[in-house]
Amino acid sequence: MRVIYVAGPYRSTTEWGLEQNIRHAEEAARQLWAAGWAVICPHKNTAHFGGAVDDGPQHDLWLQGDLEILRRCDAVFMLSTWDESSGARGEQEEAIKSGRRVYYETDGIPMP
Repeated sequence: MRVIYVAGPYRSTTEWGLEQNIRHAEEAARQLWAAGWAVICPHKNTAHFGGAVDDGPQHDLWLQGDLEILRRCDAVFMLSTWDESSGARGEQEEAIKSGRRVYYETDGIPMP
């Protein structure tokens, strides 16, 4: 089974915005699972971890961990809002650099 990583904004200036970002990624993950992918959705992996994710020395640890997970996947799925996130832009860059196939939500749900 091929594994795909969902990339898009997580952080927001409001709790509601954060929740909307998680829900967006969650829905894309659900559709990718239905298409036959095994899905890694980092938004759900650390959902609502609060300051442990966003603040202090742990911040870089989370980002580096996500990039390591991405490198172990076959492909990356970029949410339609990916370009609004510096983290997702970095994920796209890492996916290309490491030779992963990159798909875009604006093109629809890919088949594995």
